[in-house]
Amino acid sequence: MSDWWREIFRDRPWWMNGVMAFSAWMTFVYMPWDIFIKPTALDQEVWFGIVFTGAWAKILAFPHWFVYGAAVYGFRRRRPWMGLAATLYVGQVAIGMFIWPILHYGSLMGWLLAFIAATPFIGLTLAFWNARDHFSEGRRSLQERYGGWALVTGASAGIGEEFARALAREGIHCALLARRAEKLEALAEELETLHGVETRVIACDLAEADGPEQAAAAVADLDLGLLINNAGVGGAGRFDKLGIHRLRQMVNLNCLAPVALTHALLPGLMARGRGAIVITGSVAGRQPLPLHGVYGATKAFDLMLGESLYVELRDQGIDVLVLEPGSTVTEFQEVAGEIQHHGQSVVEVVETALGALGQQPSVISGWMNWLRANAASRIGSRPMVAYVAREVMEVQTPADMR
Repeated sequence: MSDWWREIFRDRPWWMNGVMAFSAWMTFVYMPWDIFIKPTALDQEVWFGIVFTGAWAKILAFPHWFVYGAAVYGFRRRRPWMGLAATLYVGQVAIGMFIWPILHYGSLMGWLLAFIAATPFIGLTLAFWNARDHFSEGRRSLQERYGGWALVTGASAGIGEEFARALAREGIHCALLARRAEKLEALAEELETLHGVETRVIACDLAEADGPEQAAAAVADLDLGLLINNAGVGGAGRFDKLGIHRLRQMVNLNCLAPVALTHALLPGLMARGRGAIVITGSVAGRQPLPLHGVYGATKAFDLMLGESLYVELRDQGIDVLVLEPGSTVTEFQEVAGEIQHHGQSVVEVVETALGALGQQPSVISGWMNWLRANAASRIGSRPMVAYVAREVMEVQTPADMR
């Protein structure tokens, strides 16, 4: 537990950690009690020094609750908007603390109390304003943070292809790995022309027993700073209707390949003292998924592996992230045998991943996906969640495979 607390409070000045802890108390303890338990007749809310009571106090407590919750999130994840937001909010508290004694007491006493009450908050406002850069430090370029080369598996299409483009835009050289050499060569030419980076094409099937070993040998001479374990495959259909070759392929490519490749390349990353590993999982790994059972199980494996490595490697200077997209507009749906359906763009998914890298162990792409995944795991019973998931997957699965 001590390591967990240290992780939560690391890389912030003590006074900022104090404000974050206070915001957490208000978010999870005081505001729920204030809104749902405290009698309306006793309720008071203050905005800009104006005191609201009764029903208006209850109503205006909700934006207060939102502000404190947003503050916890902004502090914890060091979101760039937090520097200005914290300054403005604490500034309005300072204004309120100045106005309230004057309105309440009047005369010289009111003015004196106003200056006394407002001064600490004016100081805190200035502190947040001067600490604005704290919330942008985590957004340093990937090239500054990790340098060198990136190996992107599954780079011939979809999320992997977009990862390669995003990394190249940051000035990172890219080793591109997939089975289809012609697709990789076209992408390599694009990255070299548009971004001036070096590339290396590696035609390799990671689902084969010696695939990860071949991949590791192909990048052994590179100053590898990032490993994007993105290659994966799905298979829509009832378990007994899917061929054993496809089932083995899913387990080999989605589970064994990232284990073997990460294990082979990790010593080099540790020797550098900095680096990053991304594993493309899926929200499918958050709950049982009938008609996609083996695929969902492989992604649950990826989630547990990645979140464990996040803790194991954090003190070694290596950031680990599990990216969990929902339905995404790629060729995955066609290859997996799914009926085409709406999804996020690969640009949104990759932006989410790179924004979360170094900040958290896993990230679900898209708020609706986050809500669905968390509602499933926290509200419904496991049998209910499994049956609901089957209904969702039936719409995406051809009739002859149900």
